[in-house]
Amino acid sequence: MVGTVEGMVGKDAPTANTTVASKRPRPGGDLTETGRGRSSLVVIPTYNEVQNLPHLLERVMEHDEFEVLVIDDSSPDGTGEVADRFAEQFSDRISVLHRTAKLGLGSAIATGLRYALRHEYRFVFHMDADLSHDPSVLPPMLRVLERADIVVGSRYLAGGTTVRRARHREFLSRLASKYARAVLGLPLSDPTGGYRGYRRQVLEALDLDQVASRGYAVQIELNHRCHQAGFRIEEFPIRFHERDAGRSKMTLGIVFEALFVVAALRLTGTTADEARQPAGLRRPTGSSAGQQGLSIRPPELKDSPR
Repeated sequence: MVGTVEGMVGKDAPTANTTVASKRPRPGGDLTETGRGRSSLVVIPTYNEVQNLPHLLERVMEHDEFEVLVIDDSSPDGTGEVADRFAEQFSDRISVLHRTAKLGLGSAIATGLRYALRHEYRFVFHMDADLSHDPSVLPPMLRVLERADIVVGSRYLAGGTTVRRARHREFLSRLASKYARAVLGLPLSDPTGGYRGYRRQVLEALDLDQVASRGYAVQIELNHRCHQAGFRIEEFPIRFHERDAGRSKMTLGIVFEALFVVAALRLTGTTADEARQPAGLRRPTGSSAGQQGLSIRPPELKDSPR
């Protein structure tokens, strides 16, 4: 039996019966009860990571202070079934959210952050499922949140590094970082990195329904929103290891999306006071919206790749 998760999808709500979020029930409680009073959640979006996810979950489970939410977009290779088996084995620490369509990385991360709020976690992290991010640095990154609002794992900070990465991908990554820093004024060496953690108060202050990026540009967008709201962001050097198994989700469409999102975010900037209002960072309304005619929602992509 699979239970439906009510109110979890936000702007990912079903359209023409194509999107449903669900979770396999666990002994002793349903999805609405897990996480109460817990400290730290790690959100792991997945799509076709059946070779990498088991080892990743085993390594995260070595750290008792962390729980996991796997968000699987109906991976055809059986990743969701593997996640379910781990959820049965670690019934008090691993939850699985199944979605019946491939909605993209940005949607998965926003859904995971809303989940953390609903279930009262104090800290929430998200990381890639391809073993490029090392779970052993979760505890030191958590300690950074004792003094900062957001911690961002950085490949390009002193002490950080990348391993076995193709030259063209390294070039694109560094170019995207420079572009985001120059256009948005982000005080980060690696604004495109996907390994990070937040205090709960940060997520409460932002309107996660306004997160528009569908691909990897979500990393830049979240950094921008947090920076605009005046939160303290601290980087932590990490070792980024290029995947050994599976296929990269990076495509030319994702690059174009990032270019569009960064430009749109620059034009729809707001003040720190406005960003910290209950509605979070919002699109322009009223006369300002009419004058600018802007939206940070990127153009539709044919495959919404992750």
